[in-house]
Amino acid sequence: MSSGSSPSEFLLLAFADTRELQLLHFSLFLGIYLAALWGNSLVITAVACDQHLRTPMYFFLLNLSVLDLATVSTTIPKSMANSLWDTRAISYSGCAAQLFLFAFFLSAEHSLLTVMAYDRYVAICTPLHYSTLMDSRACLERFLSDLQNGNPITLVEDT
Repeated sequence: MSSGSSPSEFLLLAFADTRELQLLHFSLFLGIYLAALWGNSLVITAVACDQHLRTPMYFFLLNLSVLDLATVSTTIPKSMANSLWDTRAISYSGCAAQLFLFAFFLSAEHSLLTVMAYDRYVAICTPLHYSTLMDSRACLERFLSDLQNGNPITLVEDT
């Protein structure tokens, strides 16, 4: 028994019904969000500014920080806004976009962590071949393939 219409918005489950707990939720999530922004921004700034940190490990760490910023920024701001303004609605397209981006960034992080593990494996097990196996071109190719490989996973999860 379908009405033939599609939903235009969803109602999210509230963390708390009382206003004080909603404000506590907002302040806790704001603290977590600011800590994530601050910590990842420090890593990005340190790697970008220091010429000694131009090794593959720090290149991957920089990209992991950027992906972490993106992952955190897909869900937490909407949750904080809902708590602050005492709303529970999210549009269908907003929910789909949030789900797609969250899954995409998480799968890209997972792939990047795999490449980081390979980087450490090469550095430990074959230190004499490390500079030829993990040059800047190879690192960029591996990172771009991570982003490309993360995309089909999210398409499968969203359908």
